[in-house]
Amino acid sequence: MDRISALRNVEEALAAFEDGELDLADLEREVRGTLRTYATEFEGDLSAYRAESIDEDGREGEDAVDGTVVLAGSKQGARERVRELVDRPGPFAVERFDGE
Repeated sequence: MDRISALRNVEEALAAFEDGELDLADLEREVRGTLRTYATEFEGDLSAYRAESIDEDGREGEDAVDGTVVLAGSKQGARERVRELVDRPGPFAVERFDGE
């Protein structure tokens, strides 16, 4: 999905909300779905990566970093981008994100 298509889909969802065809929860789902599709089908040198925190025992934990999705050219680039956004020094993992 290109940027214009994503914007068009968001505009259509907003119009449906304004016309009473969607409630806020439905609008949020539509917009979230559009953004996830856009991010995971992003064309160019970047890929979507999702971050998950890891506790001291090596298990996934719950943290502000959990579920953060960024576009980056590599896993290391994704880690750096997540650190910039979340300001978290502790361990976390990043994996390519396919939208599911």
